[in-house]
Amino acid sequence: MGRRRERASGFGLLPRMEARPRKDGKVTYRYHPVGGTPINLGTDRDEAIRRVLGVTAEADQKGTLRELWELYQKTPRWEKLAPRTKSDYTEYSVKLLEVMGDVSPKIIRPTDIARYLRVERADALVRGNREISLLSNLMNVAIERGDIDVNPCKQVKKNSETPRTEAPEVDELAAFLAWLGQSSPAKRVLALMAEFASLAGSRRSEFLDIQVPQLDVKAGVIRLMRAKQHGGAKKAETISMGPAMLDLAHRMLVLPRPDTSLHVFCNQLGNPVSESGFTTGWGRAKTEAMELGIITRNFTFHDLRAYYTTQYKERFGALPELHANPATTAKVYDRSKVAKRQSLS
Repeated sequence: MGRRRERASGFGLLPRMEARPRKDGKVTYRYHPVGGTPINLGTDRDEAIRRVLGVTAEADQKGTLRELWELYQKTPRWEKLAPRTKSDYTEYSVKLLEVMGDVSPKIIRPTDIARYLRVERADALVRGNREISLLSNLMNVAIERGDIDVNPCKQVKKNSETPRTEAPEVDELAAFLAWLGQSSPAKRVLALMAEFASLAGSRRSEFLDIQVPQLDVKAGVIRLMRAKQHGGAKKAETISMGPAMLDLAHRMLVLPRPDTSLHVFCNQLGNPVSESGFTTGWGRAKTEAMELGIITRNFTFHDLRAYYTTQYKERFGALPELHANPATTAKVYDRSKVAKRQSLS
């Protein structure tokens, strides 16, 4: 006759826990994770339960948005992003993970995303849109991993965004650049960057780490690589220098830099100015200029791209080639306040 089965030791255990009586009268506890090998928990029942609670909490953590964020940063898609975009996504992740970080993507519904946009981020509508764009990328990781079948972010309309309609006025920008140029060495570098953006219309990411050979004064051209090309394509840009740009190029080339460095805008070590360093310096300089009355309206560095577009159209009667689709240039960067056209002959 077989040994009598003992059941009392199994009462009150957590799901997937097993009690195994031994011949010496003690009981060994084990935990059976889904799809894994049993985990030995020892003979202390209370300690075994505490360990299982820790294991299940860890398992729950592995299915959350917080884990998807960590996984996303290891994907090839993340590696292809520009440093500025990575920095932006990292900032967007803070509030997103604060609200949804411990939630499984399996239970996130379109109504949850709509509430995040309209309620949680009611005071930051545009920022909320950017955070949901990041969430959509994380949901794509969950789809590829087999956690979900449909991206719920695709089913929710984002907050309406009002495009910027202002660009710096010519006189105001000139006064701001003159003030920067008469200030500290760091502000003088900011002045040259801002002047370059206003004359060339280039994105900051396209010239922040520009090198001396790219400023070909003899040929009268600037050679850059255009950013934000879709499909991984690369497109070179050749910008012809007018008199104002030639003068600026000469001033850029005589900036102090170590002999071993070819970077135009660099620090004392010869390394290119970092994105974070630029952002901090630009923000402080603009705030100080407004307090002193040098400028009366707040404008972003990216508005200088709109300034270039607007002035280009005013001078040449057509929009510059900034995008593959001219409609994008017209919609985003043309800040003209007066429409001009001719009558019929």
